[in-house]
Amino acid sequence: MRVVFQDTVWVHYGQLSVESDVEIGGEMGECFGGQRNGLLGAAVPGALFLMTGLHTGEVGFTVELHDTEPPLGQEWEDVVEASFRPAGEAALVGWAGEWSEDLDLAETDYRVRYCGLGMDRENAGEPEDPELERYLLQFWPAPPAPDAVVRKTSAQADYWHEYARKQPPPR
Repeated sequence: MRVVFQDTVWVHYGQLSVESDVEIGGEMGECFGGQRNGLLGAAVPGALFLMTGLHTGEVGFTVELHDTEPPLGQEWEDVVEASFRPAGEAALVGWAGEWSEDLDLAETDYRVRYCGLGMDRENAGEPEDPELERYLLQFWPAPPAPDAVVRKTSAQADYWHEYARKQPPPR
């Protein structure tokens, strides 16, 4: 396992992304079209759209690259998975491209697991704390497969999963 990135990241509108080609992108609805999960939008090839609980501020964020599927940690309250294949160099990107971090991913098929902890903290009126609201994005080589909701605890995740299920499949 290799930790590709570990730090706090600034989010706006509870959003960040993984982008592998500036020509590739997509509106939020497109990214979740035809999916069951609403936290990790993977419907647009070469891009991932990630949701956080915090609207604006800093959250803890880690990206890991694995050779095989890693075990699922029990500490994570919300967990989803989707398939992804980068189309060129991939980077973790802040809202509107305000910042980016190279992820050094090969152009191959990956399974991606997105884990969240503390997504409901802001709605509960708790102060912003990157140690208490944090996220883990894990990549490992795997053939494409449908997205999945692995674990759902927070009201935020429930809201976004419902949003995703209402989006039309990609054309």
